Amino acid sequence: MESEEKDGISRRDFLMSVGIAGGAAAAGPTALAGASAAMEAPHGGAAPEAEQSGLLASMRPQQNEFRNLMDLSGFWEFQLDPKGEGEQGNWKDGLPSPRVIPVPASWNDLFDDAADYLGYAWYSHEAWIPAAWRHQRIFLRIYSANYAAKVWMNGVLLGEHLGGHLPFAFEVSSHARLGAPNRIVIRVENLQQPDRVPPGNPPGRRGFFNGFPDTTYDFFPYAGLGRQVALYTCPGTHVEDITVMTEIDSRDGIVKVAAQASRGWNGKGRAVIKTDLGSGAVTADLNFTNGEAHAELRLGSARFWSPGHPNLYPLTVELLEAGKPFDSYRLEIGVRTFTISGEQLLLNGEPIKLRGFGKHEDFPLHGKGLDRAQLVRDYELLKWVGANSYRTSHYPYSEEAMELADRYGIMIIDEIPAVGLNFAESDEHVQAWTRMAGSQLRSLIARDKNHPSVVMWSVANEPGAGRPLSGQKAGQSAIAAGDRYFDQLVRLAHKLDATRPVTFAAVQGGPAEWMAHVDVVALNRYYGWYTLGGQLDLAIQALAKELDALHAAYPKPMIFTEFGAEALAGSHGTAAEMWTEEYQAETISRYLDAAAQRSFMAGTLMWCFADFKTSQSIIRTNGMNNKGVFTRDRHPKRAAHMLHERWRGEGV
Repeated sequence: MESEEKDGISRRDFLMSVGIAGGAAAAGPTALAGASAAMEAPHGGAAPEAEQSGLLASMRPQQNEFRNLMDLSGFWEFQLDPKGEGEQGNWKDGLPSPRVIPVPASWNDLFDDAADYLGYAWYSHEAWIPAAWRHQRIFLRIYSANYAAKVWMNGVLLGEHLGGHLPFAFEVSSHARLGAPNRIVIRVENLQQPDRVPPGNPPGRRGFFNGFPDTTYDFFPYAGLGRQVALYTCPGTHVEDITVMTEIDSRDGIVKVAAQASRGWNGKGRAVIKTDLGSGAVTADLNFTNGEAHAELRLGSARFWSPGHPNLYPLTVELLEAGKPFDSYRLEIGVRTFTISGEQLLLNGEPIKLRGFGKHEDFPLHGKGLDRAQLVRDYELLKWVGANSYRTSHYPYSEEAMELADRYGIMIIDEIPAVGLNFAESDEHVQAWTRMAGSQLRSLIARDKNHPSVVMWSVANEPGAGRPLSGQKAGQSAIAAGDRYFDQLVRLAHKLDATRPVTFAAVQGGPAEWMAHVDVVALNRYYGWYTLGGQLDLAIQALAKELDALHAAYPKPMIFTEFGAEALAGSHGTAAEMWTEEYQAETISRYLDAAAQRSFMAGTLMWCFADFKTSQSIIRTNGMNNKGVFTRDRHPKRAAHMLHERWRGEGV
């Protein structure tokens, strides 16, 4: 997403004030409180442990000797509920007029009447649970429901969840019918609400430039069950969480393992790292007290993880009874360090420059639905073009995307969905955003903390303190509100994970004061497009002046998280004219040159990897943002070929 200053306000606020990024308002109920609403306990008793802790959702389910996993991907029943009558009509027991929908997939590109639909939609599916599961604890996991979900099993309400892109789970042991079909019903809603993260349906003025759907961000609000739904089992006492931290001691790798067992278990366990394709392994005992245990393992002459050599080791944590395992969980880990020294980013103690993109989970027909084939193709193209990193703009990506990043050696700036925040809005909204963003950050770090590919957390994209859409004048109070947000979010990130830097992507024209809170200054800049469009010489002069001034004020590592220009595929000119492939390639090349001339510039992540769908408006041809160096169906534009030649020559 991009923004630009125009007449003293950001491009985003300017466009919203005249209606370019706006649209028809969506009415709906009050947003659920918090990122995960209070979950209803069965039979009126205390909520099950899984619902209280949330740890089970952060651990990706797996099949092994002690655990079962049933992926419910496939064809489900589906019905829109524009009047919001499904709950009163007991649709939890079955949908009255369903049609077929694939899960995972967004609903928008599948049905004409759901393309721009904002409201409630219901999913229903029958799953046969084997009788053999009777001695296990059984859980239902929804990998992502965008945006809010309410879940039933066999007519019993399991609970609710607010916020897309991250998984949540319920224990269903007391509701499951073993050796019989079980009906799972999920109501999803995607109403655009100003007090959500990201916010939508903003108040304020609209003009004839209206866009639809109505968002505060420049990408399409795809909705539905975009990732898997699964049933899985664990033993009564099981590995509930694992945290891995790695250090480097000369040629050795130090792996620190913190394991958590359910029910405050006291007992023995072990951590095992397989060191080669043969029988080599390093083992450490785990002594659990009140469910917690710690161990440290040393890997002699370790193979470190890096983009050029994405070495991974299998780590298995086991719980033991009489010396024999009764539960285990396996992770692929990478031994690496990522630190800051002055103005440099260091990977394994050596300076590294980030080269890459902002991306989107955006695919034809699938929308934001998980597409494994497309994921592999994207990583192949990232390697072909010579990239070593990308930002998960502007929300957490799938667990499969993180797994491939580990395998391909792609460094990730992992971002929560805090896009479109304007701190000049009401205190009530700002407080709600801060609560929700904090909850999203906790869930994201819990899910992704063990991926060696994840090198940085991002707590916002293009936050603003400009004139709010209600027309009130911005002032120091808006900057102070942003200060409070960033102080809380950055402190929280450091508390949850002291091993990774924290940043946010700063909009052009936004308050520089907020950069004091972060470890790495990240800039979204569009000189040559929204400002000084078509005048690249002047644009680069203005860019260079701002970079040097910001560095003088905030002497930290600095990276570009967005820059670029739109190019309509196949549009060419003899001169570098806006909207042509030549202009896009020249703009990107000039930015890369400007960064290369400054030692404090530690990374260049451009906008963006591939063209993507956004809200319809007169500034978005066919409802598309065309700043990708690849088309939406992944054909390279001229800029992609330029990057291939340039980056491949720079090495990994």
